[in-house]
Amino acid sequence: MCGRFSITLPSDAMAQLFDSVPGNDLPVVPNYNVCPTNAVHTVRSEGGQRRLSAMRWGFIPHWYKAPNGGPLLINARAETIAEKPAFKTACRERRCLVPATGFYEWTKDAEDNRLPWYIYPKRQEVLAFAAVWQDWSRDGQDLRTCAIVTTAANAAISAIHHRMPVILAPEDWPLWLGEQGHGAAKLMTAPPEDALSFHRVGTAVNSNRARGAELIEPLTA
Repeated sequence: MCGRFSITLPSDAMAQLFDSVPGNDLPVVPNYNVCPTNAVHTVRSEGGQRRLSAMRWGFIPHWYKAPNGGPLLINARAETIAEKPAFKTACRERRCLVPATGFYEWTKDAEDNRLPWYIYPKRQEVLAFAAVWQDWSRDGQDLRTCAIVTTAANAAISAIHHRMPVILAPEDWPLWLGEQGHGAAKLMTAPPEDALSFHRVGTAVNSNRARGAELIEPLTA
């Protein structure tokens, strides 16, 4: 599962990191609480050039008659992505990366209260989530949309949640983006257990209206 994340790296730094040409429609950063249906930064390969551009987080299959014409598809399961009608063409032909500086997951206490955790890279400046994208058009409305690919959590993260985003190392970006031929399916696994750190954060992030760097600060007793 990946339902919220943060991105704090400036857009020009993202463009440099991913060796991509930035678009003129990029979301405002920093954003410490990226939510479903928000515009997100994405990296895709097109005509031999990587492009950094905005997409709506929430994949809209072509048969939806409206953006809310079916379930909100923010994630695509790695185990079934190649068979699901919504994703099977995109996973072969339209793969992209979603940059993030961290993401949130939740546990519950004995009273069923949602307790948020912030998960972030130990060594890298930015995480690159594997994702797929889809153009959707209806009645003059044109949207470019995406979903983040998830997989079974590694042992370190499974104590918090049983799913996690597929996180790609820089050396794997070309294969995922289709720049190195076939074989991207083998990349849809969890990262090494020592790749990520995490800590509890305050419950303010439980609201999709919450903003500010304090959302990722460690919870103090």
